[in-house]
Amino acid sequence: MKKPMKTKYHNPVLLDESVAALMLKPNGVYVDVTFGGGGHSKRILEELGEKGKLFAFDTDVEALQNTIDDPRFVLIQENFKHLKRFLRLYGIKKVDGILADLGVSSHQFDQADRGFSTRFEGELDMRMNRSSKLSALIVLNDYDEEKLATILFQYGELRMSRGIAKSIVEARAEKPIKTTFDLKKAISQFLPIGRENKIMAQVFQAIRIEVNQELEVLKDFLNQVPNLLNPEGRLSVISYHSLEDRLVKRFIRNGLFEGEPERDMYGNFEVPLQKVGKLIVPTREEIKQNNRARSAKLRIATLKK
Repeated sequence: MKKPMKTKYHNPVLLDESVAALMLKPNGVYVDVTFGGGGHSKRILEELGEKGKLFAFDTDVEALQNTIDDPRFVLIQENFKHLKRFLRLYGIKKVDGILADLGVSSHQFDQADRGFSTRFEGELDMRMNRSSKLSALIVLNDYDEEKLATILFQYGELRMSRGIAKSIVEARAEKPIKTTFDLKKAISQFLPIGRENKIMAQVFQAIRIEVNQELEVLKDFLNQVPNLLNPEGRLSVISYHSLEDRLVKRFIRNGLFEGEPERDMYGNFEVPLQKVGKLIVPTREEIKQNNRARSAKLRIATLKK
């Protein structure tokens, strides 16, 4: 196993496992759809042959500053929900491997002005693409109570979602909710001692997912994968919470996000992908070195023969 790679921007999670599962053809074409600090991309390039090619996607302007000077590498400033369309602009119709490291980068969490972390007092923004119109400020101050409650319940898995939504609406009637402190104050009655950090993290997760439409983007991405992979091509997806992992798991198993696939008269059904190996989680050593790896789950799939 190679020495863990660290960058100022982000420490890549499950680096060895995700790249090893991907790189079956040294001179193949690969895609890192969540470039971030470039940790996974750098490892792929280390394993890539001279005739290989790596494309990466990221909408965050700060991530684009991490671009890699390598003739085999192309960084595309677009959301990976547009994966197929932008690869075609480069004449790429099929690839040999696709890697997705979902969630928020360490750099984004550690920048107070990005508004992703409960640890800092800062303006509530939460946009991964800072040119997007929708921000956490708009969600918190403009969404009606019913819509807020739905988001908190579906994306934050909060049982007290209606009460929190009501408190937010009442608080913003007095003054706009602009900062982390404003939000904590608005919902303070739902933050019992000992659980306040966990509940705030769930609230932040719900708002962030709504701002960036993360689950819809993931669905759009996964639906494109079967038509992009070459025979025996691989998909490596690292997720960080149950909502993401559930979608990835169901799509690999059923080719659907809800319900069950249609079966023939013998009870059989066709799905485009098949899983490779078992679920992979970080070792204790990796979690010790990078606490943000603790919730990571890696699922690997290939085209079904």
